[in-house]
Amino acid sequence: MILFERTAGMHAELVLDCKNQHGEGIFWNPKDKCVWWADTEGRTIWSYDPEAGSHQVYDMPDRVCCFAACDTGGLIVAFANRVSLFDLDSGREEKICDFEPDNPETRANDGRTDRQGRLIVGGMNEVSGAANSSVICIDSDLTVSTLITGISCANSTCFSVDGKAMYFADTPNREILVYDYDPKVGAVTGVRQFASFEGEPGLPDGSCIDAEGGVWNAEWSGRRVVRVSPDGIIDKVIEVPVWKPTCCAFGGKNLDTLFITTSRLNSDDDALAKEPLSGGLFAVKPGFKGVEDTPFRN
Repeated sequence: MILFERTAGMHAELVLDCKNQHGEGIFWNPKDKCVWWADTEGRTIWSYDPEAGSHQVYDMPDRVCCFAACDTGGLIVAFANRVSLFDLDSGREEKICDFEPDNPETRANDGRTDRQGRLIVGGMNEVSGAANSSVICIDSDLTVSTLITGISCANSTCFSVDGKAMYFADTPNREILVYDYDPKVGAVTGVRQFASFEGEPGLPDGSCIDAEGGVWNAEWSGRRVVRVSPDGIIDKVIEVPVWKPTCCAFGGKNLDTLFITTSRLNSDDDALAKEPLSGGLFAVKPGFKGVEDTPFRN
């Protein structure tokens, strides 16, 4: 059965032709029953209501790399060079910290909340690709700690159902790692390889987890999203009809729809003519249910 699913695959369908320059950081918000994500290079935040089929777009003052809803209202936003609390209605921003201010080549990239509501933010070197960025944790009292160093391009951050494991990829290494995670203090300890992406058509980008412990990963430049089973084997493939899937999240009223963001970044006119839906929001019902992200608890 696994071999059949791996070979036959499933196909994601377009739900919103939003033409994001670089869609990223998607999550489901159960409070408003909308899926939220960022167009990083477009400097906007988007929301989509799957029941109404409606969407909203919010202009932002800078590139948004990842973000989360706060349980007290508003958002916590990792901009390219800082992490802030942000109110969409008023535009009011309260900076928590700068992101790697001493390194002009790096910026924030992928991130997600842990099960206790801390925000984990990983960075990337977007100039040279050097492995000199980091992964930080913002706790509920707004203290900041460093979890991992020596990172080139942080991606795939998501947490096991029990919150005791953190999945993570430094994308150029073509693998997803799993860290032992202490949910009481928000710290990582032991690490091991969870899944190798050698031989895969794309690189591991954004991830989410399902209720059975499988990790769903968007393969950058791979035209697909894959499920990695709890034992580290790719056992399901979702074909995406554009070149660059970026991130995924389960949502919908039953948490059984996988929403997928995509990118138009570095695609020339010929590539976009062949794949005009690039940058769109896609979705599929893969036969699994997700786990809600915990809002940032502040």
